[in-house]
Amino acid sequence: MSIYVGNLSFDATQDQIIEIFAEYGTVSRVSLPTDRETGRPRGFAFVEMESEAQENAAIDALDGAEWMGRDLKVNKARPRESGSSGGGGGGWNRRDRR
Repeated sequence: MSIYVGNLSFDATQDQIIEIFAEYGTVSRVSLPTDRETGRPRGFAFVEMESEAQENAAIDALDGAEWMGRDLKVNKARPRESGSSGGGGGGWNRRDRR
């Protein structure tokens, strides 16, 4: 399982995220997604820890905590929905309004 960390400062680095989560156990992986076009961080990350107990301890301690001037949103990451290509528009366009 992994942890979703939202409302991150755009200045947060992978090493800083590891450091804060290491207080609650062994961090096995951090993913800090960046925008494809700008290369800038997107303001969220995914953290994987060695055990579910460590993940729960980190979530309990860090959800709502202020870090780097922002209130973190920390919870269990939800699995990606299969079959979703993202985007879409439902096929509606201006002509449908007439």
